[in-house]
Amino acid sequence: MTIQIFGHKSPDTDSVGSPLIWAWYLSEIKGTPAKPVLLGEPNTEAAFMLNHWGLDKPEIISDVADDAPCVIVDTNNPAELPANINGADVQAIIDHHKLVGGLETKGAIDITIRPLACTATIMYDLIGADMDKMPQSIKGAMLTCILSDTLHYRSPTTTQHDKDVAEKLAADLGVDVAEYAAQMFAAKSDVSRFSDAELLRMDSKEYEVAGTKFRVSVLETTAPKTVLERKDALMQAMSAVAAEDDVDQVLLFVVDILNEESTLLIPNDAVRSCADISFGVSSETDTVVLPGVVSRKKQIIPHLKV
Repeated sequence: MTIQIFGHKSPDTDSVGSPLIWAWYLSEIKGTPAKPVLLGEPNTEAAFMLNHWGLDKPEIISDVADDAPCVIVDTNNPAELPANINGADVQAIIDHHKLVGGLETKGAIDITIRPLACTATIMYDLIGADMDKMPQSIKGAMLTCILSDTLHYRSPTTTQHDKDVAEKLAADLGVDVAEYAAQMFAAKSDVSRFSDAELLRMDSKEYEVAGTKFRVSVLETTAPKTVLERKDALMQAMSAVAAEDDVDQVLLFVVDILNEESTLLIPNDAVRSCADISFGVSSETDTVVLPGVVSRKKQIIPHLKV
């Protein structure tokens, strides 16, 4: 059977690009039939990547069948995966997030979780000498993933290895990194065609903190004013999204890529209290600016308290 490769729900660039990379590696190098699939529509930056490098958008699936072989990338959190993930035949996990727990497998599997900024960087290492056989389009996807997850090296999750791999890929591709990253972030910043609910879910993950369930959303942009002009409508949509998604609160962090700060929307007293306790701020309005906070993985999730 063909192995399905997928990342998390609300797929960002790494969760779109890494399945493409690993499906190519398994199919073309290892001789194991594999195909990339998605658990939702790619965000605007991921869509830009597909178009720029001439890559087909993978099929979007809603669930996985019993015993269906699959490889999970860019997550290990069951809340971000298909409902029947424990019924599938998970054969490997490649990830760069903390180990959450809750996944059950049919047998022993390969697990690679490394403290790097991007899943694609891990894949570069795993592929090794066979990188020489990789098509330019897949290398382009790999570069895009790394620049996205590191915010062009601005994120505190960035390691020297992530940067070295990105620079080597860019040299191989003849890409000016600064110019290409600016194009990526411009695409990511264009959210005009999305509804408020879609924006809240576009790049979001579910986390539970002391019994409180959060949908933690980030919008990384070079034009935060465009998003913040919609803050009243976004805050109104939060209660509906929370109810539909069975979470207690939606947290939206608008990440200003260039100024390296986040603005957290404060729709109610519960979020206000969470912000005050978690980030040591005193929020009296419907927004709070968090200087230097740009990484959900390293600077937001680990600090959340209720």
